[in-house]
Amino acid sequence: LFCNISFANETVNVFDFTKEEFENLKVRKIKKLTTYSLGSNDNGNYLKSVAKGTASGLGKEIKIDLNKTPFINITWKVEKDLSGIKEESKKGHDYAARVFVIKKTGKTALSNRAINYVFSSNRLVGEYWPSPFTKKSIDYVLSSTKENIGEWVTVKANVKKHFKKLHNLEVDELNGVAIMTDTDNSKLEAISYYQNIYFSSK
Repeated sequence: LFCNISFANETVNVFDFTKEEFENLKVRKIKKLTTYSLGSNDNGNYLKSVAKGTASGLGKEIKIDLNKTPFINITWKVEKDLSGIKEESKKGHDYAARVFVIKKTGKTALSNRAINYVFSSNRLVGEYWPSPFTKKSIDYVLSSTKENIGEWVTVKANVKKHFKKLHNLEVDELNGVAIMTDTDNSKLEAISYYQNIYFSSK
């Protein structure tokens, strides 16, 4: 007898955006603190970010089994973007919204490999390039304000396949995820929102 077996979509939540979690997230300050605040709507809790010449991120050390749950899912919105900058240059390397996935590959933070999933203000979805500051971090456009601005967008990416494609690394496990809105290089202002960031099996 043959029967149809339907495998459930396994998920691992990364951020809850609750007050308790918010107070315990690791802050990585690069240049002045971006303003982060909590809110909620019909789809749950979200994080609002406002950057005015600032750059700081919020991170969480979390182990993600990419063999079980290789897909990252992100719902986000950009209210005020950074059009006109060259994001692949040092002077324009800013994003209204970005989510880093991090793999530890050595003893120091500088040796880590990262994929920086970005909501670009100037480039198209699917484009990617190395960070002008370190080749160990690749910027990959998952959303663009050329297509969506002022509205919530939900996107998905296969992180395991991207580490192989972008870094030529077989990665079984991630070590951390971080969020950052930054405008320290362009000195402009960006406003964005993050919601429902999780990993899934399909």
